[in-house]
Amino acid sequence: MADAGPKPKLWPQVLQKLGLAGPTDLVLHFPLRFEDESSVCSLASLSTEFGFWSEQASPSVQCQVEVLESQVVFKPRRMLKVRVKDDSGEAQLRFIYFNASMQAAMVKGARYRVIGVPRYSRLAGLEFIHPRLKKGWLSQEDLSQQPLRAVYPSTSGLTQDRLGQWIRRALDEHCPDEWLPEASLKRLGLPSLPASIRALHAQMQPQASPFWNRIRLDEIVAQQLALRRARSSRHRASAPVLQDEKGLSQRLLQALPFKLTGAQQRAWLQVQTDLARPVATHRLVQGDVGSGKTVIAALAVAAAIGSGFQAAVMAPTEILAAQLHSKLSQWFEGFDLQLVFLKGGLSERDRRERLAGLADGTVSLAVGTHALIQERVKFARLGVSVVDEQHRFGVAQRIALREAGVHVLGMSATPIPRSLAMTYLADLDVSVIDERPPGREPIRTRLIAQSRREELVEPLSRLREQGSQAYWVCPVIEGQQDNEKALAALEETEQWLRPVLGDELGVVHGRLKAAEKQAVMQAFARGDFTVLLATTVIEVGVDVPAARVMVVDHAERFGLAQLHQLRGRVGRGSGQSSCILLYQEPLSEAAKVRLRALYETDDGFELARRDLALRGPGELLGFRQSGEPELRFTDLERDEALVQSGVEIGAAIAEAFDDPKRLVRLGFEPKAVHRLLNRWHRLATDLLTSV
Repeated sequence: MADAGPKPKLWPQVLQKLGLAGPTDLVLHFPLRFEDESSVCSLASLSTEFGFWSEQASPSVQCQVEVLESQVVFKPRRMLKVRVKDDSGEAQLRFIYFNASMQAAMVKGARYRVIGVPRYSRLAGLEFIHPRLKKGWLSQEDLSQQPLRAVYPSTSGLTQDRLGQWIRRALDEHCPDEWLPEASLKRLGLPSLPASIRALHAQMQPQASPFWNRIRLDEIVAQQLALRRARSSRHRASAPVLQDEKGLSQRLLQALPFKLTGAQQRAWLQVQTDLARPVATHRLVQGDVGSGKTVIAALAVAAAIGSGFQAAVMAPTEILAAQLHSKLSQWFEGFDLQLVFLKGGLSERDRRERLAGLADGTVSLAVGTHALIQERVKFARLGVSVVDEQHRFGVAQRIALREAGVHVLGMSATPIPRSLAMTYLADLDVSVIDERPPGREPIRTRLIAQSRREELVEPLSRLREQGSQAYWVCPVIEGQQDNEKALAALEETEQWLRPVLGDELGVVHGRLKAAEKQAVMQAFARGDFTVLLATTVIEVGVDVPAARVMVVDHAERFGLAQLHQLRGRVGRGSGQSSCILLYQEPLSEAAKVRLRALYETDDGFELARRDLALRGPGELLGFRQSGEPELRFTDLERDEALVQSGVEIGAAIAEAFDDPKRLVRLGFEPKAVHRLLNRWHRLATDLLTSV
C-alpha cells in the first residue's frame, strides 16, 4: 500500500523494506501479538510448562533474573552468552548482535527483566535468544501498572522500540477520519474507522471482532472501487462494432450437430450484445468442465468474421491450442474462410506465410498460444480475441490484450464461488454456463486403495472390445529431484501395464518434446491407444469422447480443482463414465477432505467453494502469479456477509465517483472517498493494471 498523506522528506529505507511507503502505511501496520509485562514467570515454571523435551513454539514471557557470568565465544560464530538465575533455577541468554557497552553491562550481580520466547537447547538447557532486556527489577505493584506492549512485523536493522515510536507518531498525525455515513455504521453494527485502528494497535482482538470487520470493510470497498474504476475505464475504450452482417454465426448454429442448452443460449445472447457495442468488452464465460464454453467462443469468432474482421483464439499451452484448432476447423468446414495455427516447430517459410496472411487480412482466424499477442504478429483488422483457460495467463499478457482495442472473451473451466466472483470479477462481465449438455450422464467416482490396484488390470484390458478408452494419470511433484522420482514412478507403472495392454498403451509426459506429446495425444484421440498413461499434461482441454475411464494414481497428491479437471476429461460422449481415485494409506486429514468432496459431488461450483476454504483465493484463481490473495485482511469464505456489504457500498460509490454532488447526496464526502482509495493504493494500482 502506498501512502495517502504526506511523508517525511527522508523516509527511512528500512521501512521501505517492509513495504511501508509513508505514514498511512504505518497506521495500517498492525501488531502480530502483544507482550504482557505485568506478570513474571519463574525459570523453574518455564521448565515445567514448556518442557525441556518440547521444541514447540512458546509464548513470550517475562522473568526477573540476576547475572551469574557472561562471556564472548567465537564458535560456531561470535556471540555473547550470559548465564542468569532467579530463586528457582538458571537459564542462558544468547546475543549474536551486541556492542561493547552491552557486554560491559553484563557483570555478575546485575539485575534485569528478560522478555522473550523460552526454548530448550540440548547443551544449554533453558535459554532465550536475543530477548529484550530492561534494567532492574520491579515490585508486584509496579508490575501491575505495566501496559501491554505491541510486537509488530519487522525486519533486520529495525528495533521494536523504534518501529513502535514511528507508528505511534503516525497514529497521532495521520490516523484517517471516518468516511462511512453514520447510518451505514449503525446498520452494519460497526465502530468508526479511527476507533477500530486504535483498538487494534492497543490490544489483541479476536478475528471476529467488529474492529477487524471495520478494517476489512475498508479493504473490500477499496478493492471494489479499483475494480469498477478499471471496468469503467475499459468501457470507455473503443472497439469495432460486430453485428455479423453476413450471418456466419447463425449459419454455424444451424450447422452444429447439437442444440445449445438454455445456459449456452443466455451466454451467447450476452456476448452478441457486447460485440454489437462500439466499446471494448471483456466478458468471462465460466462454467464447469464439459459445459460447452468452446461453442460460445466459436460463435463470437463467426460474428467477428461475418462483420469483416479477424479473430484470434489463444490457449495457455500448444496442446490445448491444437485441440481448439482441430475443433474450430471441424465446425467451420465449408465456410470458405482461412484458419491458421501458429505453433512452435513451423518452418520459417510457413511462419512467414501465415503471418503475412494475418497482416494482409486474407487469413480470418488465427489459433495459437499467447505468442499471438507478440509484436511480430500483426493483424489487418482484429475484432475479437478469445482466451481459453484465462486464469492461466499472466498479468502482462492480459494487459496486452486489454490495450489491443478489441473485444476480449475469456473462458475458464475453474468455477468460482459467488463470494469470490463478487470481489475478484467486479471489473468483468461474467456469463455462467451451469447446465450439462443433453445426454451427458454424471460421472461415477470410486475411491480405491493402492493395495487393490491389481483389480483394475482386467477391466482396462476389456475396454477395446467395448469401444472405450481410459486415462491413467500419475502425479508430478514440483522440484527437479522429485520430478525424477515421479518419472520413475510413471515408468514403473508402464512396466506393470505394458504386458497386459501391449501396443494399446500410449505414454505421454512433460519430458517429451512438444511435437512428440502432440503426436501421442492425436493418436489417442484417433483411437490408436486404448489407455493413455500420462502426467497432468492432459489436465485441461483435451477432448476425447470415447474416453470413459479416468484413473488417478496417488490421488491424495492432487489438489481438489486439479482432480475435478481430470475427472472432467471423461464423460464427453454418451454412456456411463467412471473416475477411479487410487490413494495411498494412511491419508492426511486434508487429503481425506479433498477425496471425500470429489466422492460426494460433481458440482464444480460446490467443489470450488470447498477448494476456496482449503487453499484460499489466490491459489484458486491464480490471478496473481505469486499465488498470494489480493485481500490482506479479508477471508472470502469466513467474511461472506461482510463481502456482500462491501460490494454493495463499493458499487454505489463507483457509480457516483465522478459526480461529487451525487456522492454527497449518498452521504459520502468526496475527498474522504478519494483518500479511501489512496489508502489501499497498491491494491488499486495492481487491479487497475490487470484485466
